[in-house]
Amino acid sequence: MRRFVLLVLAFAASASAQSGASFDADTVRAYPLDGGKMWLFEDPPTDYLAETYDFTPDAAWFERARLAALRMPGCSASFVSPMGLVATNHHCAQSSVVGVSEEGEGLLDAGFSARARSEERLVEGLYMDQLVEIVDVTDELGMASGSESAREAIEARLLSARGVEAGDEDADYVVQLVDLYDGGKVSAYVFRRYRDVRLAFAPEARLGYFGGDFDNFTYPRYALDFAFFRIYEDNMPLETEHYFPLSPEGVGTGDLVFVIGNPGSTNRGFTVDQLEYARDVDLPGTLGFINSRAAALQAYLATGPDNPDAVRSRLFGLLNAQKSYGGRLDGISDPYIVARRAAAQEAFLAESAEAERLVAEMAEVVQGKRQLKPETQAFSFLFNRAYGSALLRRARAVMMGEDPSGIAETPYEAAFLEAEIESIQGYYAARGLTPPKTIQTGADVAAAWMLENSALAGDSPEADMEDPVVGLVQDLAPRIQEWAASFQALNQEEARLAAELGRVRYETFGNAVPPDATFSPRFTDGVVMGYPYNGTQAPAMTTLYGLFDHHYAYCVAGQGSVSAGECDWQLPQQWLDAESRLDLSTPVNFTSTSDTIGGNSGSPVVNRELQLVGLNFDRTIEGLVRDYLYAPERGRNVMVDTRVVLESLREVYGLPALADELTGAGR
Repeated sequence: MRRFVLLVLAFAASASAQSGASFDADTVRAYPLDGGKMWLFEDPPTDYLAETYDFTPDAAWFERARLAALRMPGCSASFVSPMGLVATNHHCAQSSVVGVSEEGEGLLDAGFSARARSEERLVEGLYMDQLVEIVDVTDELGMASGSESAREAIEARLLSARGVEAGDEDADYVVQLVDLYDGGKVSAYVFRRYRDVRLAFAPEARLGYFGGDFDNFTYPRYALDFAFFRIYEDNMPLETEHYFPLSPEGVGTGDLVFVIGNPGSTNRGFTVDQLEYARDVDLPGTLGFINSRAAALQAYLATGPDNPDAVRSRLFGLLNAQKSYGGRLDGISDPYIVARRAAAQEAFLAESAEAERLVAEMAEVVQGKRQLKPETQAFSFLFNRAYGSALLRRARAVMMGEDPSGIAETPYEAAFLEAEIESIQGYYAARGLTPPKTIQTGADVAAAWMLENSALAGDSPEADMEDPVVGLVQDLAPRIQEWAASFQALNQEEARLAAELGRVRYETFGNAVPPDATFSPRFTDGVVMGYPYNGTQAPAMTTLYGLFDHHYAYCVAGQGSVSAGECDWQLPQQWLDAESRLDLSTPVNFTSTSDTIGGNSGSPVVNRELQLVGLNFDRTIEGLVRDYLYAPERGRNVMVDTRVVLESLREVYGLPALADELTGAGR
């Protein structure tokens, strides 16, 4: 344990000395854990754990950890009682809360508490996956050149062994072939899929998202970002052998913890050329799209719509992405980070002549993609179904001989259309081309004119090939097709080279360097500890004292700086009523050096004994660079402490039975 803490401190001292406005790139070096700690269950780093923490978990430990953990759409979760109770984050349950709300309930604001199991509400379409079997199919696929038919045959064989016919979308088992090391290693994961999932508890959104977007990706934090579901089988609570019981002691500074979940995606295997492309082209384009759509939803929400919960739920995702992508861009805009990645690449090339050849070929592919920058930034998000203009999509439908009437306008149509016109205008300007007459004015003027004059606008669109918006789409169509063909070919070659580099990297370093995240089950180790930031020191843990202090400081003493009802640190009345009953020294959130990413939301945080001590829900903005490089000296992951879960269930929400189920009282 002491070895790891000293290692982090050494990282911090070295990095802070080298990063910043001036440093000698020739002296920057890579570190052993730059590739991260998102370990595979099928290939755990037992030597590393023994050397670093004097901890030697056996095969049974890893099996228990794997079977108690769950995956849900976009998030992670876990069994926390033998009666099918599942814990995850509130923000992972938001859409479920909205979905089970009956007319007039407003459960996102009010919260939801099932006082009895009969009151737990079925969430239509929600499922949870449990990883029950892992099969290495790398060699088998290699002999078949990785063909799609070979992958389908493997899936069918593994499903058949469990009595499931391939293609059965309602089956209790699903198989996923996961390309690890960009395809250098392939594992077939067999999941038990649970489809009867019911909401049991969710706090008010003000607690789950305490501090709002201001506090997102920051620390110290005071969010009660937790929720509970229950899985049923044959209309009875599922009896689960494997689950994470709550730790009676919780955690302390310096404790070893493991986060078990499904990290979504990382790009730590990028070459330096790919990293610089992300910095210069990919991330700026994505951020431009997110920023414009978030602004549109915020403007609409300010009008007081009839469906604020649904709008806020969509906006939450955009604001989360806005900070996430912005933090990534800030991270790789630091020359020190690029130099550190370059040092790691040089060390890799020194070990392999084949890697040197592949990296050179990758540089040519990336250069080809750079030449398509105007098209890529203009066309990548055009005709987007969720956040694109219905008018442009209708025009494309007419051009293709399809009925446009099935494409509904949203309340954000004018803002979405203006944003898309602005992107299209940027393409024509970058290429020195004269745009069609319909968009030769400002984007706002052009959007207003189209919505006023196009027969395709409004609730009753009329197909007309002579419509000026159809003319705009017709002018764009061949340009988009040419770009798409070139871009797809380059992406395919990039993927092929990445797979080859992944294979060479695995052959060179083995499991000392884990593969990039693939939204499949992993575990990561870390130590509970604070970190320096903004010229001060963040504590390892926050408490209920801070939660109430934020309410009084921002929403009472500071009420003149915010509009009534809009304070993001406002506590609901039932929390204010419970203040005298609560132990205000109860820990709320804590941080560790665990290696997490999007997809890890809701992940169980456990100790050596596989007892639950927290739920992962965020990471700090300083650590967003870990999409490309794990840098423990920069930021932390942020977790809800299970002690505040129990305290709030008992003293605020009046749910002693749920608290007892979590602690095992009476079992």
